[in-house]
Amino acid sequence: MKKIGFLSFGHWSESPGSQVRSASDTLLQSIDLAVAAEELGADGAYFRVHHFARQLASPFPLLSAIGAKTSRIEIGTGVIDMRYENPLYMAEDAGAADLIAGGRLQLGISRGSPEQVIDGYQYFGYVPPKGSTDADMARQHTEVFLRVIEGGGFARPNPRPMFPNPPGLLPVEPQSPGLRDRIWWGAGTRATAEWTAQQGMNLMSSTLLTEDTGVPFHQLQAEQIHRFRKTWADAGHPHEPRVSVSRSIFALVDDRDRAYFGRGGEESDQVGVIDNTVARFGRSYADEPDKLIEQLREDEAIAAADTLLLTVPNQLGVDYNAHVIESILTHVAPALGWR
Repeated sequence: MKKIGFLSFGHWSESPGSQVRSASDTLLQSIDLAVAAEELGADGAYFRVHHFARQLASPFPLLSAIGAKTSRIEIGTGVIDMRYENPLYMAEDAGAADLIAGGRLQLGISRGSPEQVIDGYQYFGYVPPKGSTDADMARQHTEVFLRVIEGGGFARPNPRPMFPNPPGLLPVEPQSPGLRDRIWWGAGTRATAEWTAQQGMNLMSSTLLTEDTGVPFHQLQAEQIHRFRKTWADAGHPHEPRVSVSRSIFALVDDRDRAYFGRGGEESDQVGVIDNTVARFGRSYADEPDKLIEQLREDEAIAAADTLLLTVPNQLGVDYNAHVIESILTHVAPALGWR
């Protein structure tokens, strides 16, 4: 069995054909899609976080709203850029959202990706200390965030508080038990995957790896997952880790699917350069269900992961995206043993 959810980037635009034309459309349709996905039997609703863009940004109001309108589906991010985050404020928001959802939050975080603006985190008030990088700063924010959601007291109480305090140092409130075990790190390299395991975070691997060894993407990603699991075992963490991969997968079952994604032929990986680093991008899948099943059988990274996130074309609207998810759950997942 494999958990299957969706990942939305939450784009909106006024371009022809877009059914998501404003920030309000994106937020409200994201809630509706999560509700629909739960009704279809999907396992997760995940959302990308981008700043200075016509995409989803501040995640916690959205996650809280979905948590209040659903009862079973996991709710998460893929990923929050920790360069922008005040870790204590984020701990309060995350704790509150997780309590509203009844402990269903699965937060993907990372050092971020290429941005719309230069050093955008500086506009949010964060500058790397002298001698460190923005990636170092993201990890420092993460270290603080992980520590405070574990619930330990660290703040010295006022001797004459407005309200009575419990004895000892005070923690950030509210606390949500178990949230620490549901934090994921978006790792773009094998080395970062090993670091993720050492920190006791779950692994979230996307359709982009910021390294290239010449092997197919799915094999490089499978190696990343193997290294993560080995490092986790060596670290002796007391619980089992989780691993997710994301893919664009479309089963062509009606004329709409063929019109949107029936390109014909088989796609392949792409190699490019991002921030002066060679990167390998995974392929997309779009085919008739029987052919799709055979192609996906060969994807070693999907086989190695316990969670698959289907990246959805959110601008095509809730109804069509629900159809995309249902097609995979119905026509593809059972044949592959995912259901």
